[in-house]
Amino acid sequence: MSETILVIKLSALGDFIQATGPMKAIRAAHPAAKITLLTTPPFESMARATGWFDAVWTDGRPGWSDLAAVARLIGRIRRARFARVYDLQTQGRTVRYFQLLWPRRPPWSGNAPGAAFEYGGEARDRLHVQDSQRNQLRIAGIGEVGPPDIGWLTGKADHRPPEPFALLVPGGAPHRPAKRWPAERYGALARALAGQGVTPVVLGHGDEEAALAAVIQSVEPTAQLLVGQTSFGDIADLARRAALVVGNDTGPVHIAIAAGAPGVVLFSAESNPDLSAPRPIRADQPVEILRAEDLADLGLATVLDAVARVRA
Repeated sequence: MSETILVIKLSALGDFIQATGPMKAIRAAHPAAKITLLTTPPFESMARATGWFDAVWTDGRPGWSDLAAVARLIGRIRRARFARVYDLQTQGRTVRYFQLLWPRRPPWSGNAPGAAFEYGGEARDRLHVQDSQRNQLRIAGIGEVGPPDIGWLTGKADHRPPEPFALLVPGGAPHRPAKRWPAERYGALARALAGQGVTPVVLGHGDEEAALAAVIQSVEPTAQLLVGQTSFGDIADLARRAALVVGNDTGPVHIAIAAGAPGVVLFSAESNPDLSAPRPIRADQPVEILRAEDLADLGLATVLDAVARVRA
């Protein structure tokens, strides 16, 4: 009987993309194993598309007040008798899962105190997530972990904006508006790009991001709006043909960089690029990270200078 392995990665989109390198490495280290991913519904289709998992469970985040659902999840993990668990979420929730599996806990890789392959402490918390996960897997005996790999991610739409084109991502998590560069500034960027012969293409989803895109188009009427028209796979396909991507610290930007696009990524004090910025997947892929405590203070000239360096 082949061994059974559990990998845990619940969210969010950017974090899921960053974890694809470790996921691929786990599959390579256990080629004959039956590997299950514990995740949440938004990531089910992507998880299946990777080809790295034999099963995908989407009940990974029950509400703590729903004791029956928590008990069902812990019972499900217990009954599966996993030979090893790789916790790539490494948050308080998954530490609690480890604790609730007492007294017969499977060999566990993560930051849970007492885990067989424990990797915790302040040093871990100061590392970029990719470096941290490499160290975590090294402790568990997996020495080769590559960069994010989304070669399997493709879409069904055939968006063909005029080339060269630049992807602009002005949105982000609705509950974290401070992570957004002002839409008017994106409009001015779109106008500058159009003046250089580059087609601005605006990505996003939902009414709020449609409103941001409308502001951009009001400044630069030639901007093409694809808000609400792109799946994760469509974004990857577009990024593979894009001259560059410019966007906030949000999931679609992580997809674009992991697909190989040159990029400029904007960070506010809401998140720390030293811990979570998207990184190039190859040596010749230029990626610039710009940071301002308040993105309203980040001037257009600074972004245009970074765009020029990326396109040089």
